[in-house]
Amino acid sequence: MAPMVHGLEAKYFGRIKFSFLDADDPRTDGFQRELGFYYQPELYLLDANGKVLKKWIGFTSEGDIESAFAQALNQ
Repeated sequence: MAPMVHGLEAKYFGRIKFSFLDADDPRTDGFQRELGFYYQPELYLLDANGKVLKKWIGFTSEGDIESAFAQALNQ
């Protein structure tokens, strides 16, 4: 899934900020708890205020992610 996500990062550069969280890094434990993280891979789409707009658990399609991006960008 990483190649797809990195491709989307390049495609949406300057419009959507991508951040990558290492779930095995204990320094991210607090953020993981805040998001409700429990499975890898897990993707989140957050608004500018950090509110979760969409959460994907497990593998998902590029089309599903892009659909959510389009909706978020049009708000």
